[in-house]
Amino acid sequence: MKFKSLLMGAVAAATLAPAAFAERGSDGQVNIIYWQAPSIMNPFLSGGTKDVEAASLVIEPLARYDSKGNMVPFLASEIPTVENGGVSEDLKSITWKIAPGIKWSDGSDFTAHDVVFTAEYCMHPEGGCAQVTKYEGVTNVEALDDLTVKVTFAEPTPFPYGPFVGGESPIIQKAQFENCLGAKAPECTEANFAPIGTGPFVVDEFKPNDVITLSANDNYRDPNKPAFAKVLFKGGGDATAAGRAVMETGEFDYAWNLQLAPEVIAQMEAGGKGKPVAGFGPLVERIMLNNTNPDPALGPDERSVIRPHPFLGDPAVYKAMSMAIDRPLLVEIGYGKAGKVGCNWVPAPEAFASDTFDCSTQDIEGAKAMLEEAGYKDTNGDGVRETPDGKPMKILYQTSTNAVRQDFQALIKEWWSQIGIETELRNINSSVFFGGDPGSPDTFQKFYADVEMYANTFNGTDPQSYLGNGLCDKAPTPATQWQGENISRFCDEEYDKLHAELTKTAGLEARAEIAKRLNDIIIEKGGMIPLVHRGRLSAHSNTLGGVDLNVWDSELWNVADWYRIK
Repeated sequence: MKFKSLLMGAVAAATLAPAAFAERGSDGQVNIIYWQAPSIMNPFLSGGTKDVEAASLVIEPLARYDSKGNMVPFLASEIPTVENGGVSEDLKSITWKIAPGIKWSDGSDFTAHDVVFTAEYCMHPEGGCAQVTKYEGVTNVEALDDLTVKVTFAEPTPFPYGPFVGGESPIIQKAQFENCLGAKAPECTEANFAPIGTGPFVVDEFKPNDVITLSANDNYRDPNKPAFAKVLFKGGGDATAAGRAVMETGEFDYAWNLQLAPEVIAQMEAGGKGKPVAGFGPLVERIMLNNTNPDPALGPDERSVIRPHPFLGDPAVYKAMSMAIDRPLLVEIGYGKAGKVGCNWVPAPEAFASDTFDCSTQDIEGAKAMLEEAGYKDTNGDGVRETPDGKPMKILYQTSTNAVRQDFQALIKEWWSQIGIETELRNINSSVFFGGDPGSPDTFQKFYADVEMYANTFNGTDPQSYLGNGLCDKAPTPATQWQGENISRFCDEEYDKLHAELTKTAGLEARAEIAKRLNDIIIEKGGMIPLVHRGRLSAHSNTLGGVDLNVWDSELWNVADWYRIK
């Protein structure tokens, strides 16, 4: 079988613009603000984007995606393909060659044995690795020598770039983490807060949900990088304060994820200290539907595990809830030109975007009729419908604390009340909501609510691993330390079988056809209600050079190339 690149663009060599500096640490300190504060520096123990991105300052994968979606080598010397011999003709293995001379920040050699250990760490059955879908189908990872790693798959795997590619799948040091396998993983606080890495910076101090201070890595592979000697990474606050800190006061150099109304962004830019940067990738604001029963009367290890939900599993209910939503209005008030009506879980790249659904028109009367016909009636006249077995249709709707999200909640609550569903609103500090603390009841993974709203995305331009987050065995449970990306606890036999087919299918068109069907199944069968296809909007100061906004990987993917414009 002739292998062809499945990316939206050719696999490219890592060719970055030359930086405007000539000496490591010559530009002093760069100040970064993420209003969703990182809670850990180990992306294997958190599905939160904030944690993945903070960690990318320190730990790196073998390859990344650049700002155009091309795969580029980072710790590897090249991207393996069938043509160069790195991918086997039968598509059942991929062999990575590590670039020689790479050191960990403690001065020890980076080797293939660290890569093998990383796979062992994430694939451990008791570890609760948040990124385990990257290893779907992997049967063996072995070091052929100190600089060569072979990954073997159970079946032909036309897209073998799940493990070790992108900011969500970095390499951790065996020597630091070897006593942190399985259930011990969350207990290794020092390693999880200050991982030894190969990236441009090392952690000096990590204060969870607050501040990270970092210094240039003296053992970084390019002797002239990074330009900055120090990084102050501030977490917390809100998107408004973060945007002002860059574009109005100049206190910070980079602000991430400015989820703000367009007129607010325009006012900030008028401050003259910085400018917004934006791009559309696969980021989708959605409402997740709990397929299990979050009743507080159940024990802590039973909530969001016991099936089914009292009524959200009925297509008439979740389709009516979706029909009641005015998505164009949500786009207008929340994002302006940085948003589009979102009807799909995977809205980009274009080749993988389904055109099955049209959710752009609100239909309150149609939603009412659908519920009425399905037997959901308001029998006592209190404005709240009851299920056919007499349970009031009351739901808890939670999300992170953010002005745009609270506006969305208020509107959607009103629309749902118009169709007879009573909604209680709850918002949670974003650092807690998106954190990975298995002891917290408030994380989005535990999902102690009926519905919850957030956005996430995936690395690269092929959604195979991302769609793997809908597999039955990827649901967070007590046995996985409440890690896993199947947040809805969606479980469908057809979906699982079709995803297995995707992992074995070659050719962009054939893969896209399967991916679109997977997207459609999870929406048709009640995994989620997509709302808005969001552009990724951040801001940087006028004196920060080298920024190359990346919607396909970590926004901090090329932080080694940032410099101070003098």
